[in-house]
Amino acid sequence: MEQVVIIGGGPAGYTAAIYCARADLKPVLIEGIQPGGQLTTTTEVENFPGFPKGINGGELMVLMREQAARFGTQFVADEVAAVDFKRSPLLMTLGSGTGIESRAAIICTGASARYLGLESEKKLIGHGVSGCATCDGALYRNKSVAVVGGGDTAMEDALFLTRFASQVTVIHRRDQFRASKVMAERVMKHPKIKIIWNSVVVDLTDVSKMDLEALKIKNVVSGEISMLPVAALFVAIGHKPNTDIFKDQIDLDENGYIDANCSRTGIPGVFAAGDVQDPHYRQAVTAAGSGCMAAIEAERFLGK
Repeated sequence: MEQVVIIGGGPAGYTAAIYCARADLKPVLIEGIQPGGQLTTTTEVENFPGFPKGINGGELMVLMREQAARFGTQFVADEVAAVDFKRSPLLMTLGSGTGIESRAAIICTGASARYLGLESEKKLIGHGVSGCATCDGALYRNKSVAVVGGGDTAMEDALFLTRFASQVTVIHRRDQFRASKVMAERVMKHPKIKIIWNSVVVDLTDVSKMDLEALKIKNVVSGEISMLPVAALFVAIGHKPNTDIFKDQIDLDENGYIDANCSRTGIPGVFAAGDVQDPHYRQAVTAAGSGCMAAIEAERFLGK
């Protein structure tokens, strides 16, 4: 039986592993289907402390993983298919069918940005397509960018991007925003923001298969097709926390995020860190900080 199992990598999982390993808890980290998490799709990270010149997201995750390995973290290249947190010890069943028992578990499975689902979009994620304006907006100074969405997140992203972009175009499939009135009014009154109503993005064109060049937009009322040259597309249609396997096991909020208090869930010995329990900030540095918190809480739990 293990002392602590960490489910998922990324900034939260790797930080939790560093702290648990240094506490001699001999953590086992199950990396999942995307080792390193969402940050591996970000080409440049400029807001993580300690890297004044910025760092590639994938490289940052490699360094954090190496640091966790240095202190003795054991990595498992598999994903958790099912859990049983209603028993003691806790049981996690891997995709391979192997069962792992532990006294404590830290959930760091993250949240996935909802994208449009276009084939041309998939190949440009990290090369002009992003699900995080606060992460990548500064990369597009003095360039034209676009935001897809009509909720508060899309409004916040559009307003944030005006700090850097020469122009921000908001594309929305309806003729009015579903965002709060005050947020919508700020966007509609902003001189650097243009709005394209009743429209959807149906395709993306790129330069040399590496950088976004333009969006192909369809008006859902008239059927008219137009092209919009932009350097970046920020998709702001929501995030989905990766919590499907934890349903009926731990408390989730109405949007599927884990309900955690200082990383503690309602199950003794089960903790959560990173975007899986954070619908508000979704930053690498906050995920790392919560991974630290979860590890310390797990150490205290095991010490009792």
